[in-house]
Amino acid sequence: MRLRTFLAAGFLALGATAALAGASSSQLEAYQPDPALRTAPKSDLEARVRRACTVVQARLQNTAETSLERPCGCYAKATLRALDASEIEAYRATGYFNDSARAKALGAIDSCKLQRPV
Repeated sequence: MRLRTFLAAGFLALGATAALAGASSSQLEAYQPDPALRTAPKSDLEARVRRACTVVQARLQNTAETSLERPCGCYAKATLRALDASEIEAYRATGYFNDSARAKALGAIDSCKLQRPV
């Protein structure tokens, strides 16, 4: 229930751009991604991941989003660097990380000292 609440809040705040490492793919099947994801440059993808991170982490840690700019920037960069081309394409198509990308994103959450959203 807690995870669903955070997911819903993240999706509403980001207007269909959340990329959450802790989300289960089965919970997101009805989600409709922003069509702009398909052609967005990688820098835009990184910005979307960073923004999703700050929204979710601010709620998890009960802190201001501005205090999370550096660790969420770390997370976004590390995650997108770790993804292969097929994982990035899957993110572009669905708007969320597939299982293999999620594992890499969880590693980035840990290395950037953020709280896991599960």
